[in-house]
Amino acid sequence: MWRHVASNALTLFIVALVVIVGLVAWGRTAYHAAGPLEQAMCLRIQSGATLRRVSDELARRGAVSNPSVLRIGADYSGLADKVKAGSFLVPAHASMAQIVDIVTRGGASTCGTEVVLRIGVSQVRMRVRELDPATRKFVNVAEFDPQKDAPAPRYEKAVGAPDTRYRVAIAEGTTVWQVVEALKAAGFLSGDVARLPPEGMLAPDSYEVTAGSSRAALLDRMQQAQKARLRKAWAHRAEGLPFETPREALVLASLVEKETGVAEERRQVASVFVNRLKRGIRLQTDPAVIYGLTDGRGQLGRGLRQSELRKKTPYNTYVIDGLPPTPIANPGEASIEAAVNPAQTDYLFFVADGTGGHAFAATLAEHNRNVAAWREIEASRGGN
Repeated sequence: MWRHVASNALTLFIVALVVIVGLVAWGRTAYHAAGPLEQAMCLRIQSGATLRRVSDELARRGAVSNPSVLRIGADYSGLADKVKAGSFLVPAHASMAQIVDIVTRGGASTCGTEVVLRIGVSQVRMRVRELDPATRKFVNVAEFDPQKDAPAPRYEKAVGAPDTRYRVAIAEGTTVWQVVEALKAAGFLSGDVARLPPEGMLAPDSYEVTAGSSRAALLDRMQQAQKARLRKAWAHRAEGLPFETPREALVLASLVEKETGVAEERRQVASVFVNRLKRGIRLQTDPAVIYGLTDGRGQLGRGLRQSELRKKTPYNTYVIDGLPPTPIANPGEASIEAAVNPAQTDYLFFVADGTGGHAFAATLAEHNRNVAAWREIEASRGGN
């Protein structure tokens, strides 16, 4: 009898062991198998959320078929108590193992809301963007001018969220004053700006920041980036340039930046200025004259008058010889490189050609023909 009981007990134990092994194998397979989520989604995890709450939310949204398996797998991996707050992109058909890795790895949020301050030459825009999980592209959900308009409701909501990301994007050709004034209007930044950085020394780029970041510290980052770009370009400059310092190269780069928005033309425009400097011909560039009138504080908003072109100021390149005393804007990296490595041409003139670019000329006669052609284009468009 006891032998029969022992035999039955052993049989039950073996059966139970087989079942347990089977369950473990099934759980392991389920944990690593592709999940049921048909379309990528953004998963927002609040600070202090538990893995149980997260797994239940994932099950509710169809990302996992068995939240218990996810919790057991995370616990077995030692990750159950490492859930991070933030907004995370969960790809379509992500396995439970992948999802656990995503929500416990930490770092910056991979989706959700982004607030971007875009500082352009003619306008400043604050944009609130949301990631579309399906396309993995950001789409604007709110936009306003922070210097003139009341904050959009979506902006105020985004600024109050702990996982919102922030970015400041500066366009080439902005002035230091424009950048500083725009930063002052950004409510997600903090601190005063004691004085303006030197003109031209803020590198146009996109800068990731955090809520409450110091304006002064951000400006310092921009200056350090511009110094690095200028130092690198100067180290690889062409021989025989008609200027001797990186600072003068930056001045020339700013003239190139303001004269053309066509990337392929930068080195040609630079060649015109370099050729004129070598021959002692005045640069005669309108953007420098305008900077002298506005001090870089906004747009002139009209054409230059003849009296302004004749008036002697440090920036009137129709009157002064050589380069103006300072840059007239923040040039981008491509313009800096063009200034120190201009194209090898004999051009001395350029004028708009009606396509957004310029017509270049080596002689005054050729330039006059280009000017006449441009005036015909202006006339046909109703210009003066």
